[in-house]
Amino acid sequence: MNKSELIGAMAGRAGVSNKDAGACLDAFFDVVAGEVAAGDAKVSVPGWISFEQVTRAARKGRNPQTGEEIQVAATRACKISVGSKMKAAAKSGGAPAAPSAW
Repeated sequence: MNKSELIGAMAGRAGVSNKDAGACLDAFFDVVAGEVAAGDAKVSVPGWISFEQVTRAARKGRNPQTGEEIQVAATRACKISVGSKMKAAAKSGGAPAAPSAW
């Protein structure tokens, strides 16, 4: 499923236009990206998914072609974790009903 198919499915389930569903999806990702970039808080939809910024420490690595040891700099990354409802949906092959009110 690509983004336009996701927007169409969301619009159909919510009974709104594709334009409105697309705006909501874009707003969701803008908020998540902003919060993760700030690094202050974890963004979580309990049972479904969570996003948080993690810091990877500097470490030694190896060049796979030459075997030469190199220093890998410290960096920040995004960690995405799935929740129990998402895991259950993947196991069963079907999505459980989403909550009607958050």
